[in-house]
Amino acid sequence: MILERGEVANSWRRQRWDSLRLLTPNWQSRLPSYRYEGADPDGYMTTGEVIEFISRYGVVSSAPVRTHTTVTSVRPTDAGYHVATNNGDFRCRTLVLATGACNVPSVPSLRAAVPTSIQSVTPFDYGNPTRLPEGGVLIVGASATGVQLADEIHRSGRPVTLSVGEHVRLPRTYRGRDVLWWMDASGVWNQRYDELDDLKRARGLPSPQLVGTPERVTLDLNALTASGVELVGRLSAVRDGRALFSGGLRNQFALADLKMDRLLDTFDAWADNCAGDLDVGPSERFEPTRAPDKSRLHLDLATGEIRAIIWATGFRPDYSWLHVPVVDHKGELRHEGGVVSDAPGLYAIGLPVLRRRKSTFIHGAEDDAREITDHLVGYLARNR
Repeated sequence: MILERGEVANSWRRQRWDSLRLLTPNWQSRLPSYRYEGADPDGYMTTGEVIEFISRYGVVSSAPVRTHTTVTSVRPTDAGYHVATNNGDFRCRTLVLATGACNVPSVPSLRAAVPTSIQSVTPFDYGNPTRLPEGGVLIVGASATGVQLADEIHRSGRPVTLSVGEHVRLPRTYRGRDVLWWMDASGVWNQRYDELDDLKRARGLPSPQLVGTPERVTLDLNALTASGVELVGRLSAVRDGRALFSGGLRNQFALADLKMDRLLDTFDAWADNCAGDLDVGPSERFEPTRAPDKSRLHLDLATGEIRAIIWATGFRPDYSWLHVPVVDHKGELRHEGGVVSDAPGLYAIGLPVLRRRKSTFIHGAEDDAREITDHLVGYLARNR
């Protein structure tokens, strides 16, 4: 059985801002024996469309879902696991954790030093610009969430300051194709976890600076600067009512540009060697990220210039209900490609680079699920 705390696609119903769209094009939305079949394969699903897509899959696959069933604890037993919920307890020989890695916002502790006069929110609380007070907004974090919110809030007429740390820069399209088509076709997304030189780093990479729009626009820091968003360095401290920013903005830009160019080199090499008669445009490179002539190193939060702060600083899993000794001191699940070796019969799916680079995307679930299911069935057969 499948236990769901709310309704099917609950996170998309409850924890997304109003204008959010998938980063992946519609043709990449596919699950076992089920895929997008609409009239806009190169478009990007809205939140409502994602909810409908996943909910319909639950119906057509006859998934044995028990909705509005919140797991409150999982404990090991001699024969498997005891699962306690608000709708009764269950015992099982095997258990798959499909709760993902984005259960709660990961907000730095320096949030506590922000003056109480400033509204402090996370992407889960945001919704749309009308929920923010009038005045300036500081957004902390410049990955996909940060750049999308910076663009939307600036378009609403509010001054926006974006605090930039490590980030992954990508163009929306490359050589006439969606950049995620290149990730798929070139094999980058299929790289396995046991083939990567630095798996820990790969699992901790921020989400790429992408946005899904009908116009297929590139939303990078150059685009935000051109629209009037102010860029500052990584937020390092809040002290005596002042936000302090690092001075390494140019280095962050240069590193992100370098990594993007290396990835584009990988695409070009694949196209030269493997693409055959594929219809793609010529190789291209993009303008380096433009650094401001001078970026502010501090911001007085008591002047009223900033009325709200949005913490687009990522998310983390929540295993507070998992009473099995398989979580490390950072709150991360210890596993080997989704197999929790320290707890026989326990598995995970939907975590970053679980078995492949594509593991956290909708279309990445099928390959991972097939391999984890094979292991699970083998485990049951060996332990009858």
